[in-house]
Amino acid sequence: MSTNTLKNSLSEILQIGFGIFLASIGLKAFLLPNGFLDGGVTGIAILLSKLFDLNISWILPIISIPFFILGYFSITKRILFKSLLSIIGLSLMIYFENFTPITNDKLIIATFGGIFLGTGIGLAIRNGSVLDGSELVGIHIHEKYGFSIGSVILVFNIILFAITALVLSPEIAMYSILTYLVTAKAIDFTLQGFENYVGLMIVSKQSEELQRSFLDQLGQGATVYKGVKGFGKKGLTETSEIIHLIINRIDIRRIHRMIEDIDEEAFVIEFDVNNVKGGKLRRYLSKKE
Repeated sequence: MSTNTLKNSLSEILQIGFGIFLASIGLKAFLLPNGFLDGGVTGIAILLSKLFDLNISWILPIISIPFFILGYFSITKRILFKSLLSIIGLSLMIYFENFTPITNDKLIIATFGGIFLGTGIGLAIRNGSVLDGSELVGIHIHEKYGFSIGSVILVFNIILFAITALVLSPEIAMYSILTYLVTAKAIDFTLQGFENYVGLMIVSKQSEELQRSFLDQLGQGATVYKGVKGFGKKGLTETSEIIHLIINRIDIRRIHRMIEDIDEEAFVIEFDVNNVKGGKLRRYLSKKE
């Protein structure tokens, strides 16, 4: 094993371990003492532990077994093995930790419990591990039936929270939904970081002026495609330029104002960018140009 490989492996282990620690704080110090649920398999484990007065440290790995069986057919063995160890590590951490409840404020519990749990899950995912088996269900159904992973997880959690409202109380279910939303946002934030990018595709008769404006006012370059306007009321029309931008989300409102000032009739498509590599991007949290 090379030195770089060893360093990368050690870094992954440390970050996953720290992620497990953060997730356990969210569960043991906030959610569990107050009976709040998160979504996914963790939520099922909390619900069962509350209904039957069982130790979640035992329930969580047992409940995860069917999901890991599905994962066996959907993800690599390396990720599956790391995820299995992560779940066991989280269960052990919950078992041995002895946090006292920090607050009785339900809003603070839902918010900070979600932040700690989501950040921990996000760190694990960034390093090739899974702390919640619901993602494995999403991957499996996506590969077999074509449904999006996000849609599968959403339906999974809707059913879970509906059951929570029936067997516990609507109030706990609503606070659990809030916890889930905060957790999901914390996961996204951990995965994407502060530097969050969006993409724009712009079709305008003032293409050259827009490009100059982006470059002069923002220092923002662009990729330009040659296109043909679609078959609409006027039939097939002249060729046009399509401006393609990848920009920091901080600049999005400024870009839209610039487009409106130059061409109010410009056709603009905005879309999320999950990953950006290479090229010259405008960064706000780096000393590099």
